[in-house]
Amino acid sequence: MDKVAIVILNWNGAKMLRQYLPSVLQYSRDEATIYVADNASTDDSLELLHEHFPEVRLIEFDKNWGFAEGYNKALAQIDAEYYLLLNSDVEVTHHWLTPLIEFMDAHEDVATCQPKLLSVQDKDVFEYAGASGGFLDRYGYPFCRGRIFETLERDEGQYDYPSEVLWATGAALLVRAHIYKDVGGLDPRFFAHSEEIDMCWRIRLRGYKIFCLPESQVYHVGGGTLPKGNPMKTFLNFRNNLTMLYKCLTDSELRHVMHWRWWLDYLAAWEMLILKHNLGDFKAVYRARRAFKRWRKDFKTDRWQIQQSRVQKEIPEQRRFSLLWQYYVKGRKRFSDLP
Repeated sequence: MDKVAIVILNWNGAKMLRQYLPSVLQYSRDEATIYVADNASTDDSLELLHEHFPEVRLIEFDKNWGFAEGYNKALAQIDAEYYLLLNSDVEVTHHWLTPLIEFMDAHEDVATCQPKLLSVQDKDVFEYAGASGGFLDRYGYPFCRGRIFETLERDEGQYDYPSEVLWATGAALLVRAHIYKDVGGLDPRFFAHSEEIDMCWRIRLRGYKIFCLPESQVYHVGGGTLPKGNPMKTFLNFRNNLTMLYKCLTDSELRHVMHWRWWLDYLAAWEMLILKHNLGDFKAVYRARRAFKRWRKDFKTDRWQIQQSRVQKEIPEQRRFSLLWQYYVKGRKRFSDLP
């Protein structure tokens, strides 16, 4: 059994592997076994791994299973105490892994944690995908210590302390293997986007804790598979976010939140069309709403099981305010300015 299995899911990411895998090997090989799970790449990823990184353990799939199911299938083949899900476009640093492992070893009630995530392009700025740990507002909008919507803060040490969070970024997520399996892993129906938030929320509802540990830091490119402004990314984000809310919100919250999200989602769609002249994203929001309505019935059993297994009704990291109100009306664009 491995103590820690670092698992990089790859799909046509030869360029990223060539650039960032050496840092993973250099700074992690003494503490972890490193795997690459390949989602049927059609570029030269496999040749690259065989020729230049023979020490990496390779798991090959015959089709692209997406992020969620790709990881589920890969991790099912690995026997380890901890899984570390790591994006192929992450540059790790000296001593990045030790703080995460030591913290998890010392705190059995912590199920998952993440390092501080900074941008490869500007290493003094937080990276969008997870910054210094994630939260949700009352209506399901995700935000982070260091990132609210599109506003990224400079890292000036303002969040350099361990903090409980609601979700850890899937770009670099350390999780106890038995808990990953107990909660059913990432929801494969999501395919990609919001799946780590959904899983972390389900873990948190069972009473486990989730942390960001800024003593560990890595650098992330971000948007490597689907860049911002891609209609498919918009579709997946809206559809999956609504599905996650349906699964995890209490009965008393669900109707109220979904009522407001109906208005807010269509308002966002028209803002994309009128102010940003983005017809693709406008259509994507409408498609996402229709897709959620069609498949919501498929998640009734999931919702029942999640509500039955929850041990906490109130989750402090699911904040009670509206992020839209705080950001656009109050002008509060830094995490430290929020209520």
